[in-house]
Amino acid sequence: MRPMKFGMGQPVRRVEDQRLTTGAGRYTDDIAVEGALHAYVLRSPHAHAKFRIVDKEAARKRKGVRLILTGEDIAHLGDIPCKGLIKTASGEPVTSLPVPVLPTDTVRHVGEAIAFVVADTLLQARDAAEAIEIEFETLPAITGIAEALAEGAPQVWPDRGGNIAFEAEQGDRAKTEAAFAKADRMVSITIVNNRLASNYMETRACIADYDKAAKRWTLTLGSQGSHGTRDILAKNILKVDPARIRVITPDVGGGFGTKIFMYREYPLAMVAAEKLKRPVRWVADRTEHFLADTHGRANLTTATMALDKRGRFIGLKVDLAAEMGAYLSQYGPFIPWVGTTMTPGCYNIPAVHVQIRGVLTHTMPVDAYRGAGRPEAAYLIERLVDAIARETGKSPDAVRALNFVKPGEMPHVTQTGPVYDSGEFEGHMRRAMEVADWQGFRDRIKLSRKAGKLRGIGMSCYIEACGGGGPESATVMLEKDGTVTVLIGTQSNGQGHETAYSQLVSQHLDIPMDRIRVVQGDTDLIATGSGTGGSRSIPVGGAALDAATGILAGNLKQLASDALEASTGDLEIVDGAVRIVGTDRSIDLKALAALPGAGAEQLRVHQSWQPPEATYPNGTHVVEIEVDPQTGGTEILNYVVVDDFGVTLNPIMLQGQVHGGAAQGIGQALMEEIRFDDSGQMLTATFMDYALPRAIDIPNFRFETRNVPCVTNALGVKGAGEAGAIGACPAVMNAMVDALNRAAGITAIDMPATPVKVFRALREAGYHG
Repeated sequence: MRPMKFGMGQPVRRVEDQRLTTGAGRYTDDIAVEGALHAYVLRSPHAHAKFRIVDKEAARKRKGVRLILTGEDIAHLGDIPCKGLIKTASGEPVTSLPVPVLPTDTVRHVGEAIAFVVADTLLQARDAAEAIEIEFETLPAITGIAEALAEGAPQVWPDRGGNIAFEAEQGDRAKTEAAFAKADRMVSITIVNNRLASNYMETRACIADYDKAAKRWTLTLGSQGSHGTRDILAKNILKVDPARIRVITPDVGGGFGTKIFMYREYPLAMVAAEKLKRPVRWVADRTEHFLADTHGRANLTTATMALDKRGRFIGLKVDLAAEMGAYLSQYGPFIPWVGTTMTPGCYNIPAVHVQIRGVLTHTMPVDAYRGAGRPEAAYLIERLVDAIARETGKSPDAVRALNFVKPGEMPHVTQTGPVYDSGEFEGHMRRAMEVADWQGFRDRIKLSRKAGKLRGIGMSCYIEACGGGGPESATVMLEKDGTVTVLIGTQSNGQGHETAYSQLVSQHLDIPMDRIRVVQGDTDLIATGSGTGGSRSIPVGGAALDAATGILAGNLKQLASDALEASTGDLEIVDGAVRIVGTDRSIDLKALAALPGAGAEQLRVHQSWQPPEATYPNGTHVVEIEVDPQTGGTEILNYVVVDDFGVTLNPIMLQGQVHGGAAQGIGQALMEEIRFDDSGQMLTATFMDYALPRAIDIPNFRFETRNVPCVTNALGVKGAGEAGAIGACPAVMNAMVDALNRAAGITAIDMPATPVKVFRALREAGYHG
């Protein structure tokens, strides 16, 4: 591939950043709509209760109030669907649970919506909501996986005994039992993967408008895919032709999976706009984000590895209890299932069996969060591998090197289904150890001990699946002014799609970024789209765009061949013009677009690309930490990442993705956690109680790539959007356990390893410095 100034592999700075960092971004709440009314959601103060709305007339009579919607007012609406109804262990699909847009008599978590109040101002809507008289009959509530599974626990749904929403499995049970029967040794761990909130910078918001004459809605919202939002609203909830709904997504301030899903406020705003013939806007505050948006992670898992005499892995058993919350969210059951396909990690394990239970609690639903099950799988296997190293007396790298899938074994079919096409796992592990100066740790720990500190070093070698699923389409057009327009159904949430897609176009047409316009997030302008999730945008959307732009380049050469009277084989595209190789005779794109034969069939190309298999990015994180035993506080001293992303599209953007993901992983490992009291009240619903990492908590990363091109992707790329978050947690926690084990013999601690938890663990182990 010929290097282009703005093309593949170039460290181009993000073109959207000038707009976004100078206040010119246009997020949903920035959009001023004339005559818009304001909505407020009245939410349940109880985790589990029967309720009856005694009176809402007094609220209706409040100044400025236009409408109050409760469950009885929207009986015509369909339920919010669960699309992730996987096959259970019996072979039948998971039976869904009803998720009403508004419940009529029972609430099942704190923050569940009860009424939707619309008024001239937000304060008027809020005041009216407080005037609605409701009688509650509180019922027993349960939070926490172990508590929900305990005998005699309160039931979230009467038809789901033991609070088990479903049971599923991966792998081969009989084969795994046979492997365990001949094992020389078995090593087990039980770990918690803590519940998290996404905490994107921009909270959810929507603006609904209804055109009475056209009988059509326009919904503007921050989402991860306009087409998916439209289709669920039309087909499942409003039960109308999708052509009656236009969904527009402007700039989005973060998504992390959580903005993929359907939420109650969207159809409620649309119903209100239709009834009132006025635009209706709703914007969540930060506490509503904690109480009403889906959460992530929330697993309790036991894993046992069977080893032979040499220490080779011969079998793996996993018992995973995945918290679902009170309802089955849009992809809730699918997340633990797809995550457990990555249970073997980077290792050649000939027999694997995973038992999955979806557990119901009186809490917010749990769904995808950056990585969607794969971080949970990587955390489990990497914590287990370190435990094996401790019990067998081997070094962490030796255990890994012995059991890695080798390059010569590619493609490798895992026991849970994925087919790894490429990777050199030991290669990036050794390189990361070299960069981190693993061998020099013995000298550095002496310095820490002299200072009264504990020091630990840990690694994680991860692999994840992304860039798979259904097809994505892209349209590329040469405009009459010589600029290029891209229409694509993915959705940027801050990743830099405008830059990345422009680089793919520039690779073929060699034009600067300011002559390329990327359009996303409008169902009227873009025919189809799968949205953004699972690091699909560049591996799948980018592959479609690359194919379309390649065809457009060929069309332009054909047009130029007639104008220049030259064979297409003698033509090249340079500096935005088609030129006869070795001469100064050329014709630029604007002139080409003006040629008499330049019709839409030559200047507009639409292509789709269907990935034949997921891509499998992989890499090694090495983390070195220091713990103050007097406070339990942790400082990350060194953080090294060596990744295999196949091919690098933009090294600056790639580094940013890895840094951001690793920061989120550090947050989960050391500070973030959603917590509830025994009655189901959330204890961490503000930033006063839910800790997010700040700049001082994040180290300077040393990052490099050791790429092995993907053989199943048209661009050779493997995807990078989630990798940082996947590798970070196990590396940080393995370093933590290493530090605590060296000092006090501690072999296990769960995330988040907060100062209080670390301090308590040291004292309980008898360590007093």
